[in-house]
Amino acid sequence: MSLFQFIKSKSFFKQVAIAIGLLFACVFIVQWWFGFTTNHDQRIQVPDLHKMELSEAVVKLQEFDLRFEVIDSARYNPAYAKKSVIEQNPEAGDFVKENRKIYLTVNPSKYRDIVLPDLNGRTKRQAITHLLSIGFKVGEDFSYVPDIGKDVIRGFKLKGKKIKPGVKLPKTTVIDLILGDGKGK
Repeated sequence: MSLFQFIKSKSFFKQVAIAIGLLFACVFIVQWWFGFTTNHDQRIQVPDLHKMELSEAVVKLQEFDLRFEVIDSARYNPAYAKKSVIEQNPEAGDFVKENRKIYLTVNPSKYRDIVLPDLNGRTKRQAITHLLSIGFKVGEDFSYVPDIGKDVIRGFKLKGKKIKPGVKLPKTTVIDLILGDGKGK
């Protein structure tokens, strides 16, 4: 029997029909199985967690069968309460499936600590610029001590008490300067 005669035979058409039927059956079974195992068409709307404290956000996410992970809490934002949610991913209102992980950015409990540099002997202007650039605030209450250099740094005060360089203080701490009066020897 030649190839051309085989292609025209009933046996060939039966085999092609069986192959096409099995292919459709396999595709149908795989689609049904994927829909069943991946929870197709199941949607949970992500709740709005912004400005919510972390403990409240955890309870809220557990109500919706969602998990969470804190991914960043490095920068303090005074507009938000301590340990409250600043950002979330996926965003509020998005649809996700059950047991999806929600990534949260949480506000730290305070500003990070910065080392007070040794600026002794620098001018007032240099010291103010340096302190502002690293995150401190400079108070308006300047103290003067007898010194030959006018407006030269001779120390620091914090809330009226003298402090030494090298101490760690929270960012945005207000530091008062002790300056030379230019009349000393």
